[in-house]
Order: sequence, then C-alpha cells, then structure tokens
Amino acid sequence: MEWIQQLVNGISLGSIYALIALGYTMVYGIIKLINFAHGDVFMLGAFIGFYAIARWEMHFILALLLSMALCAIIGVIIERVAYKRLRNATRIAALITAIGVSLLIEYTVIFFRGASPEAYPTVIESRNIEVLGAQINVQALFILATSVILMLLLQFIVHQTKIGKAMRAVSHDADAARLMGINVDNTISATFAIGSALAGAAGVIFGIYYTRIEPLMGVLPGLKAFVAAVLGGIGIIPGAMVGGLVLGVVETFVSALGYSLWRDAAAFVILILILIIRPSGIFGKNTREKV
Repeated sequence: MEWIQQLVNGISLGSIYALIALGYTMVYGIIKLINFAHGDVFMLGAFIGFYAIARWEMHFILALLLSMALCAIIGVIIERVAYKRLRNATRIAALITAIGVSLLIEYTVIFFRGASPEAYPTVIESRNIEVLGAQINVQALFILATSVILMLLLQFIVHQTKIGKAMRAVSHDADAARLMGINVDNTISATFAIGSALAGAAGVIFGIYYTRIEPLMGVLPGLKAFVAAVLGGIGIIPGAMVGGLVLGVVETFVSALGYSLWRDAAAFVILILILIIRPSGIFGKNTREKV
C-alpha cells in the first residue's frame, strides 16, 4: 500500500506547483506574458508567512490570508511599475524585464535579511493516519485540502463573478472588451493580484511542507510551475491544475523508485517531451500564429 502514500504525497506536492502555475497561466492568458518574477512572489509569500507565524505568533490561517493579501498588493505593484508600459512592446523586451524584476526581488531580500535559510515553525503535527491500509501523512492531507479549497475558490471567481467575466472577456479580445466598457487595466491588475495571492499561499504551504525557506527558493519551484503550465496548456486554468498535479506525482514516484537525484530533471524531461509531441499542452488547441 506504499504506492497510495506516495500518490497522496505526489498530489500534495503537485497542488503546490498547481497554485504557482495558475498565476503563470492567468497572466499569459490575458497579456501573453511569461511572468518569471512569479516564483519570487511565491518566495515572498513564504517569508511573510514565516514572520507572521514565528515572530508575530499568528494562527496558520491568518498567516496564510495575510501572505495572500500582501502578495496580491506586491503583484499589482509589479504589474503597474514594470509591465504596464510594455503592453505593446516586443515579447523579448517583456521577458527580459520579467527576469530583471525576478533578480531585483531576490537580491533585495538578500540585501535586507541575508542569504541564510530559515527553519519554518511546525504548524501541523507530522503524524500518520491509516487509510485503506496505507499510512498517510496528516500534513500532506492538510496541504492538499487547503490547495483544493483555493483552486475551487479561483474557479468560482473566474466563472461566477463580475471580475471573472471581465478577465475572460479581456483574455478573448482586449479591444472588444474595452469597447464594451470593461476597464482593461484594472482587469489585468486584478489578474496579477489573484495570481500573486495564490503564489503567496503556495509559499506558506511549501514552507510548512519542506520546513526550510531561503531567498532563492523561488527559482526552481517557479520553473517547475512554468513546466506544469506548459504541460497543461499555458493560458488554460484547468490545464495548470492538471499539469501541476501530474508533475508532482511524477517527481514523487521518481524519488520513490530510488532516483531522487533525478527528480528535478524529470520536470524538464517532461517539458522537452511535451514541446516535441504536443506543444500546445494537454488541454491546448493547436493554433497557427500569423506573422
């Protein structure tokens, strides 16, 4: 029954990747920008959660909400300061700016607090419960439940609220949405806010899961979340969720088979294969770009 335990662990890890990937895919769906600073918003979320729990002695749920709120504000500031002027710029200019913002965030954090890692406080007691004859970690189940609730909340926002409908309209045709009276700038900012809030939540959950955070921690999970977004079909919200879960399960089973040194490489092998076999991703449609 060990495979059930590994499957739960894989889905829990995958749900963290999915939360980060949702930010990538939402932003790309609206302004066709790969926001490589997104992984560093995830890192900031982890540190905000750490200080809230360890220094200010806040409850985990309050720390999670605080991290999400502050990361949403940070996401909007990044969009307004760095990306807004580049709406009509070339893709490469926007991409280089995103990488620049990423490095700026990382080294600003290192400047103010140093590069030393922090040990995340224990929020949930790490014990096992028996499910179908398998020993399942309570922490993994809690992380999975939190991630699922946040994903369902996102689905509700996108499909049932006014801002969600505006986001879908702008994603489909920004000019037509503007003519219909939708404030495109505010809609794009709202997209960055929601995506960054989910990244902040993922940061707190990641800290609880791995118990160690440091200023450069956003680089690898950020790249893996990008792989998850491409795997599912970049710009497609259900695709990001499925891509993240698949990636987490693959990584966990690679480790379980005794190839733990290859677990990071597995993500990028998947990226290469998906780009060769199905560049549009699992849920994507093949479209020819006009030149």
